[in-house]
Amino acid sequence: MIYLEAISGLVVLLLGGDFLVRGSVSLARRLGVSTLLIGLTVVACGTSAPELVVSLNAALSGAPGLSIGNVVGSNVANILLVLGVPAIIAPIASSDAKVDHTNAFMIGASALFIALCWFGPLKAWQGGILLVLFFSFLAASYGRAMRDNREAAAVSGEVQEIHSVPGSMGATIAITLGGLVGLAAGSHLLVDGATGIARTFGLSEAVIGVTLIAVGTSLPELATSLMAALHRHGDVAVGNVIGSNLFNILGVMGLTALVVPVPVPAKFLSFDLWVMLATTLVLLPFIAARLQIGRMAGLVFALSYGVYIAAQFFGMSELGS
Repeated sequence: MIYLEAISGLVVLLLGGDFLVRGSVSLARRLGVSTLLIGLTVVACGTSAPELVVSLNAALSGAPGLSIGNVVGSNVANILLVLGVPAIIAPIASSDAKVDHTNAFMIGASALFIALCWFGPLKAWQGGILLVLFFSFLAASYGRAMRDNREAAAVSGEVQEIHSVPGSMGATIAITLGGLVGLAAGSHLLVDGATGIARTFGLSEAVIGVTLIAVGTSLPELATSLMAALHRHGDVAVGNVIGSNLFNILGVMGLTALVVPVPVPAKFLSFDLWVMLATTLVLLPFIAARLQIGRMAGLVFALSYGVYIAAQFFGMSELGS
């Protein structure tokens, strides 16, 4: 039952997130919100709604290890798995200058997050700092897009590519509410199932968070990156990953810590946070020098992720903690 609970929770969670994005986009359009603003807020944040709801639910349910594990594990998975697997199929390259700024911001946010974790449990003041940076980033992105017609067109294009948006106000409200209910119900099932699996195998909630839940909530990003790689849209794949990682650190952990204190397991301070920072820095030469993430690099990324997962289950990530 715990496996069925976790799997069904993940399916409901991802469907709920998809419904919420479609309904919110339709509602924002009906309220006269600009396509640019919709793309930078509703779409960008909505696609990471599963991570946010799972982390909040886990922390409020007394399973904070799942909460921080979901964020750290998702960020590692987004780079090594979400970019690695598509690169094996088709090389990924980014030539968009805006990715440079976003990646630099992501590196800074990752370093700040690690520093805040050393102060003990993440509390309201740490969460407040992360959220202020998150909204500052959104404001800066909006201002840059307003000055750059190409960037504004790219963001607006992402909104236009969202298909099956409800046509009537009644359908819009129904799908939006359905998405919210799906996120709540799915996260509850997933957290309960994941904690049950952790107890059954004697694993910590943190390990389940950085593996099972992190991979599950990263599936939408993996699907998007696969399609982007197949269509030779490397900028979309890389931008999607960097944006998701930024939202995870600043938005998800910021809001979660603001609502409820999140303890930081010792193994994160000695291992997982540094793996997250290392994988973040791995992207730097590819983006700065406009290098392709080719098939060999993609294979190394994917194999490295396999080693990271093995380290979790064989206890290597807890050595020295």
